Amino acid sequence: MCARAIRRMIFDIRKISLPVDGMDELCNEARSEGYEFIDRLVREWDSGVNRFGATGEALCGCIENERIIAIGGLNCDPFAARAEVGRIRRVYVRAERRGCGVGEALVARLIEEARNSFMVVRLRAVSPRAAKFYERLGFEPLEDASATHSLLLSGLAD
Repeated sequence: MCARAIRRMIFDIRKISLPVDGMDELCNEARSEGYEFIDRLVREWDSGVNRFGATGEALCGCIENERIIAIGGLNCDPFAARAEVGRIRRVYVRAERRGCGVGEALVARLIEEARNSFMVVRLRAVSPRAAKFYERLGFEPLEDASATHSLLLSGLAD
């Protein structure tokens, strides 16, 4: 569905709160691919366990035709025990929109948010394909029980 001609497209990526239109579809699609983390995101949001509301945190989504097509969050890394370490998590792009730059734009927005509060961001890539994606964006493989990749940021924004 994505042609190279639209690779330079500007995506509507913004901070969001749940619920959003199309979230049920996004959850169903992720679940059908074997990814349970989007369901977990919704459960944690609904219960109040994680609403991406602490200092430096954000939940972002890409909205297209008034429905969500990609989502991802930034938290203080709960596994790092250091305030200057953030964690990108729960990143998912609908299959029909992969390869168009949506994922790159979403992660770039999360990194932009992270620069305001964190010196490092870490994540767990759930597949070899995801690992290659993050490495292409500058993340380095990491040997750690709680993360597969990290990105050193240049420092906190002024």
